[in-house]
Amino acid sequence: MAGSGARSAVEWLASAAPDPDACRREWERDPHGVALLPAGVRWDVLIIPGELGYPTLDVLSRLIDRPGPVLAGFGEARMGFFVPPGTAARWIGTGVRGAGRGTWIVVPRPGGAAGGVRWLVPPDGGGTLTDPALLELALHEAAALRAGDIGDGLV
Repeated sequence: MAGSGARSAVEWLASAAPDPDACRREWERDPHGVALLPAGVRWDVLIIPGELGYPTLDVLSRLIDRPGPVLAGFGEARMGFFVPPGTAARWIGTGVRGAGRGTWIVVPRPGGAAGGVRWLVPPDGGGTLTDPALLELALHEAAALRAGDIGDGLV
């Protein structure tokens, strides 16, 4: 991600920080650095095991042109799907952890990767988030495909 898209993504992410200016300055000093940002302000994050997260992202990408931001965690063992604030408090699902109000997440600068955390789908700077209902559909489809329960699937 380069140019004004990366700048607007940085602005959008930094706007969730307690001190947005300090967050932007830190990323300017170290483009491969990370920021600790509060969930529940601009987004929540649903954290899914990588073995289900990657097929879910594949299904989701067939359902819509562009999902909201998606992070891959250390060793690709976990993926974080950015969803609207409040989603984590209402989400019920086995194996899915929610990061909402009162939690913090490690976020690399858009266009960079740091310490094993990287963007699979970087933020677009406009605030696009993944619709929780579509994410749930994609999760079910991916789980069924992994289990071999269905042939061609829904998509």
